[in-house]
Amino acid sequence: MNPSSNRPLRTVVAGTNFGRFYIDAVRNHPAFELVGILSRGSGHSAALAERLGVPCHVGIDQIPADLDAACVAVPAAVMGGTGTELSQVLLDRGVHVLQEHPVHPEELTESLRLARKKSVQFRVNTHYIHVEPVRRFIEAARELRKKQKVLFVDATAPVHVLAPLVDILGKALGGMRPWRFDDPVQVSEEVRTASNGGVPVRLLHGVVAGAPLTLRVQNQIHPGDRDNHALFWHRVSIGTEGGVLTLADTHGPVLWHPRMHSPRDADHRLVFEAGPGAEALRLPTSTVLAAPQDEQLTFEGLFTQGWPSAVDAALSGFAEAIAAGSDPLRTAQGDLTVFQIWRDLMARLGPPELIRPATPVPLSAADLGFAATGVEAKTVRKHRAVAATHAVHEREEGGAGYTNPAEFFDLGAREHTARTGPAVIASLRGIDVGAGPLLDIGAGTGLVTRQVAEAFPDARILATEPSAGMRAILTSRVADDPDLARRVTVRAAAANDLALPDKVSAVVACGVLGHIAPVRRRELLRELAARLPAGAPIVVELMGFHTPVVMPSTRLRQAELGGLRYEWWMAGEPAGEDLMRLDTTWQVFSGTELVREVKDHYHWHTVDLAGVAEESGLDLERPPAPHDIAVPHLGVLRSTGRR
Repeated sequence: MNPSSNRPLRTVVAGTNFGRFYIDAVRNHPAFELVGILSRGSGHSAALAERLGVPCHVGIDQIPADLDAACVAVPAAVMGGTGTELSQVLLDRGVHVLQEHPVHPEELTESLRLARKKSVQFRVNTHYIHVEPVRRFIEAARELRKKQKVLFVDATAPVHVLAPLVDILGKALGGMRPWRFDDPVQVSEEVRTASNGGVPVRLLHGVVAGAPLTLRVQNQIHPGDRDNHALFWHRVSIGTEGGVLTLADTHGPVLWHPRMHSPRDADHRLVFEAGPGAEALRLPTSTVLAAPQDEQLTFEGLFTQGWPSAVDAALSGFAEAIAAGSDPLRTAQGDLTVFQIWRDLMARLGPPELIRPATPVPLSAADLGFAATGVEAKTVRKHRAVAATHAVHEREEGGAGYTNPAEFFDLGAREHTARTGPAVIASLRGIDVGAGPLLDIGAGTGLVTRQVAEAFPDARILATEPSAGMRAILTSRVADDPDLARRVTVRAAAANDLALPDKVSAVVACGVLGHIAPVRRRELLRELAARLPAGAPIVVELMGFHTPVVMPSTRLRQAELGGLRYEWWMAGEPAGEDLMRLDTTWQVFSGTELVREVKDHYHWHTVDLAGVAEESGLDLERPPAPHDIAVPHLGVLRSTGRR
């Protein structure tokens, strides 16, 4: 109930995808009253709101002033959404907020501080800790820890629900500290070759709450359908000297396997019959820690009973926090630890592999020759038939790529080039600027060119840029600085048909080599190598696409100028062997109104740094620390005589 009255908390739910579970839970929970839905205004959302008899708000300014609470089931910034921004606007208005996971720890801290300032509550719901089998597993783990020390933990999860796994571990082990992780175990080329390049699960070792942990993560994501293409869900085993407690799946069952132990007789032979001193032989080899509702639970039942019940439990905890009125920053220290660990794991794992496999075909027990206990075989056969006929093929012609959105380039690239520039400069250190001009291929608007020129004040620079829009900004930037105007020459040539000087002191090629077809790229790299002094570098930055993948529409940057907000989005898809099509979109907003949208696209030939080194005939080096971490796809090619 509202701490200031006996009435339920007037609540809005933002988002109608997973938000549907929140909508139903809010409507059925005595502490809350659904007074509206916040969405982008789709037909589905409008129809849902009309059916429920509540308004469908399409802008946060439409939300009533007497709102008490909000459930934000919109992806946060770390997932390419606006959930955190929305939550913080609501907190600033004095509204209690329950936000769906995951949340970057820095954003979480900012939201908690804002909640403290406004004397409201902010909570992040990791959801799966409230699912009944997980709750039962956590309770059993708590009892197990009272009796015996945890000797090992083995855990598994798909990457998109890795944060909830961390929370499950923390709850089951009674905390997270001390914790530490190694980097993922490297997969050999022999194994990759034998598995046709497909190794979906990454392995890490670490310590959580002082217990050794083995962690397996499916570091793959289907960009438009994460849940349906997870190979498994949460699996956790906690081992003690007395046995192993296992959560076989997020949705059950929970299993107890007593340790197999047979005493030895006077002749040191194993005893196989229960009796004095061998009472443990009467124990069942395994026990399902079941609840009545687990029996015959279907996936339909999961969506109609299991998950709604979990959201209801999260709402109850949220209502209790509101009633208690405690300091949100103090009570959420556990959440901060969870998301700090999640951030560490995500950094170690690296970007998930984007996949788009065929529609999966679930199998029943009957398909394995056993009595069916779940989905009926005929339902599976129907699903298989639909999957077999489902195929979509799209091809589009290439586009200019950079000219249309050139006016926005600095807004998107400034933050990145603030890291790239110092890494390039460190990689160029020691060059002989008298050996010839420093060649900057694909200089763009000159953000890195300017940094390099300032670091090497005696260098003459030849900056090439084929895009007229980008080149206009580059020329203006050079012309505005007398020193740059004296030393920097701007040319319009593309890398494909670049007329090279006889000698160059060094080469910079940031974000450009993927625009060149492999045959010509090899020729260009060899020509550049022939014009360099011995040991001089070619500094290369790639985009990180080693093979063609599907990249979901992702917001890369957001900026504000005056009264307008600018958002940069990118999406990608395979366009052939070792070729991707990348689509860029810049959206300009005045408040919540979209006032401009500028689209373009280009093609990128996928290659990694090792491949570029092989094409060039040069040796590959990483930039010096700490730049090797800050700019992971930047490498230095030079002749060292090692080949």
